Amino acid sequence: MKLEIVSRQPEGSGHATPLLFIHGMFHGAWCWDVHFLGYFARHGFAAYAVNLRGHGASEGRERLRWTRIADFVEDVADAAHRLPRPPVVIGHSLGGFVVQKYLEKHAAPGGVLLSSPSPAGLLGTALRIARRRPLVFARINLTLSLTPVIATPQLARESFFSADVPDEELEGYWQQMQDESYAAFLDMIGLALPKPSKIKTPMLVLGAERDNMLARADIEATARAYHTDAWIVPGVAHSSMLEKGWEAVADRIFDWLTERVQ
Repeated sequence: MKLEIVSRQPEGSGHATPLLFIHGMFHGAWCWDVHFLGYFARHGFAAYAVNLRGHGASEGRERLRWTRIADFVEDVADAAHRLPRPPVVIGHSLGGFVVQKYLEKHAAPGGVLLSSPSPAGLLGTALRIARRRPLVFARINLTLSLTPVIATPQLARESFFSADVPDEELEGYWQQMQDESYAAFLDMIGLALPKPSKIKTPMLVLGAERDNMLARADIEATARAYHTDAWIVPGVAHSSMLEKGWEAVADRIFDWLTERVQ
């Protein structure tokens, strides 16, 4: 599988451990390249972001609808294998779910879950979407496509962004968003849930105070599953790496990393 990987390298000597960022639903590696890859490169980390199959310039767009979470896990393993050392894996939303499944069978110096579904799955989120936007939810299941969730910039803002994101920025992000795997959505609801008992990797679990996709209880449940505390970042929505307060998210991850990796 041909995968597109975007990277930013530190100037001079830096940390020996690289970082591998995995995007969430409707997003791609581009969401990390706006702020995060440059931030971590400036702080001494080699930072990589992979476009999972069917996203960006990676292969598999024609088969995206029926791509499973296990396929995305294979992509993360492939991308990690290409790096000079095992990376810390950092996943947002769907990417955090993929990270959990990846860590069941692969070693890593650390894992970061950013607004990630809990090991209990996305059923609660699916029901919230159904209550909030019943016609959108109906279209998803009639067309076997998740595009109705982001059919307009306004709908994308409702799910992923706060009112603090200017309209022109939102439009630019929306233009880069794309359809997502319906099969992976079903996996996250309940067909392929993570098994925390198999994961020994140290985890950082972060949530967003203004998240309209995941409830605070979901983030706290994830933290409990991995025997750690949830850190809820104030003032940001679900796609927190693109919000005005993105630095607070990056700073928290950086502080955690410097305590644990070389």
